[in-house]
Amino acid sequence: MSEVKPPYERIGGEQAVRKLCQTFYQIMCNTPQTQLIRAMHPENIGISEEKLYLFLTGWLGGPPLYTDQYGHPRLRARHLPFSIGIEERDQWLYCMAQALKTMDIDQIFAEQLISSFSQTADFMRNKPE
Repeated sequence: MSEVKPPYERIGGEQAVRKLCQTFYQIMCNTPQTQLIRAMHPENIGISEEKLYLFLTGWLGGPPLYTDQYGHPRLRARHLPFSIGIEERDQWLYCMAQALKTMDIDQIFAEQLISSFSQTADFMRNKPE
């Protein structure tokens, strides 16, 4: 019986997570319909990209890089300064879905990831609508 690999290994480890984060932010920066969430980020997107990489590494079952550097992610609390509603959530998910399409992973795994990302992104909503 084969052992079940954590999503971090299934996606391809460090290089793949870095590629996913880089592609995510390229899409965000270069897509007109995602400028609402782009405007929430600093001009130099590199810091945001690195933090997403650190977070996703642990979130996917890899080393707890974000926690080691910044402590507990407290995602909702860290995002409270930003007004996040349905449109912002959907723009974020669009970027992630498009980035996942560039990855060399099977369709079922990609759908599982989007489902998990959707739950987390929905939890980030803090704007009454």
